[in-house]
Amino acid sequence: MAELTIDGPDGPIEAWVATPPDGGPAPGVLLVMDAIGLRPQIRAMADRFASWGYVVLAPNVFHRSGTAAETSPTTDLREPGAREAFFESVGPRMAALTPELSRQDTALYLDVLQGRDDVADGPVGVVGYCMGVRVALRAAGDHPGRVVAVGGFHGGGLVTDQPDSPHLGLTTATARVLLRHADGDASMPPEHQQVIAETAAEHGVALDQGVYPGAPHGYSMADTSMYDEQAAERHATELRELLDSTLR
Repeated sequence: MAELTIDGPDGPIEAWVATPPDGGPAPGVLLVMDAIGLRPQIRAMADRFASWGYVVLAPNVFHRSGTAAETSPTTDLREPGAREAFFESVGPRMAALTPELSRQDTALYLDVLQGRDDVADGPVGVVGYCMGVRVALRAAGDHPGRVVAVGGFHGGGLVTDQPDSPHLGLTTATARVLLRHADGDASMPPEHQQVIAETAAEHGVALDQGVYPGAPHGYSMADTSMYDEQAAERHATELRELLDSTLR
């Protein structure tokens, strides 16, 4: 487990790299963080996934807006109202990470991941949380064959009426896609889930999509008030099954 600095076109990009106990070479996984930042929770999740036998790269996707420390919370988001207060500062960072910039960055992250000596030759998986699911779907569409597994958890804004809507990544993807939505999530309503299902079916994408009953948006993040242990553990089990079945 180690910190890594990636040379990006707009400056250095901090990242966390987690490696399996035996050191590899092992299949690679790109972990795309949620809007709360590259913080200890994301590092811990990367470490857990690495313990399954993967090399996991988790970059600071908000690198243009500040360092990992500057774009991560300094208060306990499990306290009442703290998560909501933190999100008042998140909007500008998310807006600054346009689809064009995100796609450029994702190509770089994949190059860095697959260029590592401890990453086995072959395709990789991409796992995204919250806004990171948008990045993961676009990665699958932009890099078919290279990305063979996508796991997306409590994503939002996956279907829009714009020509760069994240769900349109399914029109060119060849990956297996696992999506697990929060229950009653206004950012991922049933009609949007239906659009995703229809798009995947039309283009022959192997999609497994569902809702975790009772789980709120952000259910996987143990450092926030939205954490749901049952849903988080279920997500880990299903994610491991996806990665093992596609990357091994």
